[in-house]
Amino acid sequence: MSRSLHFLVNIGSAGYHPAAWQDPALEPDAFVRLDHYVRAARIAERAHLDGLLFPDIPVQQPSIASAPAATLDPVLLTSALAVSTERVGLIPTATTTLNRPYNLARRILSLDHISDGRAGWNVVTTFEPGAARNFGITELPDRDERYRRADEYVRLVQRLWDSWEDGALIADQVGGRFADPGRVHAVEHRGQFYSVAGPLNVPRSPQGRPVLVQAGASTQGRAFAAAHAEVVYTTHFGLDGAVAFADDVRGAAVLRGRAGTDVRILPGLVPVVGATAIQARDRFDELQNRLDGDSAPVRQLAAWLGYPDADLDPDAPLPAALFELPETRIGPEGFFRSLTRYAAETGHTVRHLLTEFLGGHRVVADTPDRIADHIERWWRTGAVDGFTIIPAVLPAHLEDFVDQVVPILQQRGLFRAAYESATLRGHLGLSVPANSFATNTVGR
Repeated sequence: MSRSLHFLVNIGSAGYHPAAWQDPALEPDAFVRLDHYVRAARIAERAHLDGLLFPDIPVQQPSIASAPAATLDPVLLTSALAVSTERVGLIPTATTTLNRPYNLARRILSLDHISDGRAGWNVVTTFEPGAARNFGITELPDRDERYRRADEYVRLVQRLWDSWEDGALIADQVGGRFADPGRVHAVEHRGQFYSVAGPLNVPRSPQGRPVLVQAGASTQGRAFAAAHAEVVYTTHFGLDGAVAFADDVRGAAVLRGRAGTDVRILPGLVPVVGATAIQARDRFDELQNRLDGDSAPVRQLAAWLGYPDADLDPDAPLPAALFELPETRIGPEGFFRSLTRYAAETGHTVRHLLTEFLGGHRVVADTPDRIADHIERWWRTGAVDGFTIIPAVLPAHLEDFVDQVVPILQQRGLFRAAYESATLRGHLGLSVPANSFATNTVGR
């Protein structure tokens, strides 16, 4: 089969559900223990999943009273995991707003060498004002400017990653020739927002360049994805919305001179596996019931939407007045648009929505066969290339998916039975990009 499924795994803290840390099988401080993440990474690797995505917002969240709401630095964490794994990809999140381009380009490319070509970069622009203040920025630029900055930033990072051509490293110990200076290029970037001389002091990636992942679904985020993203991590609740999103992003990519097939769309999916549908639903409800009064599901949903919880009647559909994005809301716009579109299309009550929704992503609580059916149905439309699996509890829910759902997809011939590549780019079936400096040295 020329086209196959792809899977990333969102690896955050004790799991995606805010009550995950209360799982009796976990140490309460698992979110800062390396062995916790090593175990999750090895579970994903034995199922031959493409890669691990590590989220990050560098600010302490106010929910710390009832949940960890904290993460280790994802670049450092993935570097540690690189020596504990062999094939699975490693994708830290890092913001263009709070990092210097040269330093971040060097860190991600260093991770790529440490892991022998398994690194990616989840590009975000940061919407959280508290995170900005931690870096001495009193006011974040508006969304348009953040994405203009990100566009220049990513183009600059790619040039830095290309500053060593293939073949620049000679490594001739006998002859005493280490590198060819003629194939190592200064970037000399002077842009609207950044000024960097270069070259980078790290040779080119074993996979050409680290894989660029993007997680924004706003209007600006879609345009950015069309220009740069090789993988899009997004959110969808309904198939119609997923098809429209894919057509938009891939069509815009073609207009920018890219092939639509160069973009892998992997929306988030929270699978909760049970021997029966009722058992799976009970497992999810058990997590929901652990939430304290201040973070009960209706209050959580209202806060996520940016409206008072009194505006939500659990036994009525989401009011149409709440479909408008509040000006004061802080959070990903794409998540809001996806959920409100789904609510409008289905007319589901708030109570029903809460059975399909967790932190901006779709929950599918069902048997292994029916979860596999869901994945296959969406994949066969061509709107998605697979999913970013978001375990509600780590590593237990990931292990359930790996041991019970993945074998079904393998039996159906939809997913690999073994790794066929050594690099993240290879796992995803992405081509190796040409070095942007190489045309300057043809015939050398």
